[in-house]
Amino acid sequence: MLVFILNAGSSSLKYQLMNPVNKETLAVGLCERIGIDGVLKHEFGDDQKLKLEISMPTHKEAIELVLKTLTEGEGKVIESIKDIEAIGHRAVHGGEEFSGSVMVTDKVIEAMRKLIPLAPLHNPANIMGMEICQNLMPGVPNVAVFDTAFHQTMPDYAYMYPLPYEQYSKHGIRKYGFHGTSHFFVANEAVKMIDKKHNTRVIVCHLGNGASVSAVLDGKCIDTSMGLTPVQGLMMGTRCGDLGAGALSYLMKQEGLSIDETLDMLNKKSGIIGISGKSSDLREVLEGREAGDDRCRLAVDMLAYIIKKYVGSYAAALDGVDALCFTGGIGENAALIREKVCAGLDYMGLNIDSVKNNVRCADARDISTNGSAGRILVIPTQEEYVIANDTYKVVTESCCK
Repeated sequence: MLVFILNAGSSSLKYQLMNPVNKETLAVGLCERIGIDGVLKHEFGDDQKLKLEISMPTHKEAIELVLKTLTEGEGKVIESIKDIEAIGHRAVHGGEEFSGSVMVTDKVIEAMRKLIPLAPLHNPANIMGMEICQNLMPGVPNVAVFDTAFHQTMPDYAYMYPLPYEQYSKHGIRKYGFHGTSHFFVANEAVKMIDKKHNTRVIVCHLGNGASVSAVLDGKCIDTSMGLTPVQGLMMGTRCGDLGAGALSYLMKQEGLSIDETLDMLNKKSGIIGISGKSSDLREVLEGREAGDDRCRLAVDMLAYIIKKYVGSYAAALDGVDALCFTGGIGENAALIREKVCAGLDYMGLNIDSVKNNVRCADARDISTNGSAGRILVIPTQEEYVIANDTYKVVTESCCK
């Protein structure tokens, strides 16, 4: 089955064309600056690349361009859009309504609309992508794969905020968690890599420009760092992560900021870029640290320290840890961050091997010492495969009913 995987953002569109049965990827691409001037980056075949600078006034034109690129001209990988048998959509927020992937229906879209206040930047774009695909490819099944679904197994004492209870019952204010497809994939891969079948205790550190940590017991999430929105938890590329309410109130009063201006600061001007003053890209900040920039040094130290605190707290929540996993752009590539996070974790049975840690490799690998009781793993995430595979399962099950 060929699955068209779509991740629609407010002004961007990521896509892949994949067969989840044999894991073959035919094409990968990105539409940027939708509504401005428009750029399409398309990768296919044996490392072939195509770049088009073309107007895309809306997401409809962007998706039409992608479909044309897949079926015509230099970037062609299929004969017709009729070769696409299903469409899998990344959906950011499913609230409490969705604990798994579902076929897109009018009822599902309506439920997602009601959740827009919880994800105002993401859900409208996700819905738009679904509706455009329904119009452009009538009859082709669409499946919504939710970032929040994997975390729906959290117990109430882990996802509730200690606010007046009616704020939960009236408005659904609670932790939801994100990056669920990545946490699901990595946690399952970790179980395959460790020699333990039951009571598997896995901590997943998904570290990229957005970052989160999860505690996974026997394949089920019992806690995660992101909350009602993706701004809670770790320090990230541009997001602040955990911040006390008193500091927030004081900041707003001192700077005379509105709530929207404050949220813009917390989401877009804080975290790694806010502390370093250099970049939200950790690679540039690591270079600055090496060059003696003290604010870059501080950003690196803060990032590693905050991740380490979450690892410690989740080891306590799990009553131990069998595998500590690193994934995402930072988790997979930043050896220094892994080294700093793991330093001193010997007491919980985690011993990192410095030689293994500094070997660059694109494959999943164990970087713990031979004598380490728990394993320290680097596992490249495959979120698109999870979306494609869930889409395949939902469509197949629907056809069998």
